[in-house]
Amino acid sequence: MSDRNAALDRARTFITLLVLANHSVVAYTRFGRFYPNHYLWSTAPIVDTQRWIGFNVLTLFNDAFFMPLMFLLSGLFVWSSLRRKGIQHFLRDRALRLGLPFLAAIFILMPIAYYASFKLTGAKLGFAEFWLENFKQGIWFDGPAWFIWLLLLLDLLAIPVYLFAPGLIDAIGRLSLKSYRRAALFASALTVASIIAYVPMLFEFGAVRWFIVGPFQVQASRVVLYAVFFFAGIGVGSVKIDEGLLARTGDLARRWYIWFFSAAVAFGLLTYLINFRRMRLSNLSGAPPFWWQSSYGVVYAISCVTISLCVLALFLRFGQREKSLFDPLRDDAYGIYVVHYVFCLWLQYALLDAPLSAIPKALIVFVGTLALSWGVTVSLRRIPAVKHVL
Repeated sequence: MSDRNAALDRARTFITLLVLANHSVVAYTRFGRFYPNHYLWSTAPIVDTQRWIGFNVLTLFNDAFFMPLMFLLSGLFVWSSLRRKGIQHFLRDRALRLGLPFLAAIFILMPIAYYASFKLTGAKLGFAEFWLENFKQGIWFDGPAWFIWLLLLLDLLAIPVYLFAPGLIDAIGRLSLKSYRRAALFASALTVASIIAYVPMLFEFGAVRWFIVGPFQVQASRVVLYAVFFFAGIGVGSVKIDEGLLARTGDLARRWYIWFFSAAVAFGLLTYLINFRRMRLSNLSGAPPFWWQSSYGVVYAISCVTISLCVLALFLRFGQREKSLFDPLRDDAYGIYVVHYVFCLWLQYALLDAPLSAIPKALIVFVGTLALSWGVTVSLRRIPAVKHVL
């Protein structure tokens, strides 16, 4: 493996760990609310009485960029895979790597995970009854698996682009090559595209509404934004990565400090806007004022771009060493993502009455979730057929 790919793999593993951390702490945020009569409407499946405001900041920071960056990283090798494998082989690979884990998640893993949340309602149904009743009523549990089905859909959409509009990806690739010396070129284009993709959807659907059709669920305002980042990743990966935006000697890596500062400013503005709404606009009925919603939409899009590029810049600049603490997790990161929610929710459930404050509880959940998910993934990947999937 080249150093270049090692840095990108380490970035991908880092984002996976952020997902685990986010899910581990969301039960202990100050804004957490659990609704026993409508438990699926709660801010998180498990909500503890122990809270720490620092977890509000962590979840807000993660929410500002980590899923768009996951889609960008997921798109990097799509174009080369289509060229190398052909469409038929590409489809078979995506069906195995994404389709099968999604089916396993919605039929097995997520019902097991959400049963912990259901038990907090006081209902007495056993798991088998719980499972059957939900499917009879058309209730599906996606949890983190929403990312998997949406990634599969975007992979499928990449095929007609590959066949009928390759010039679009070529243009992004050329922009990536030009950004070797001026990363701001790519950042500016991605920022404009992100604002166009996000702000109208924000006004149409609001910030928190989810699009739900059967087992297919996604945050409505962000679905086009995710597509923008995914196809941006395809474009960057369509040319030699070490000669474009993500080159280890390129402008993005060399001027990492500029992107760090830009990300800090953008996140600071985003935090200010959110706190302003909570402190000054919380008593207003209906949607927030136009000025606030438009400002929030623009700043959120900018945050997605600047923080994502900051993370990539840091890994390209400092993640090129021969060994890294992220390397042992590299091959198992996807499997950890697929299975972790079961362990996360049940550990949070088990700790509800533990005489501990929020920080120790969150640490136990994170370490336990990582250890158990990693152990299960390693065991599953010893099965040859499963290794091709996870």
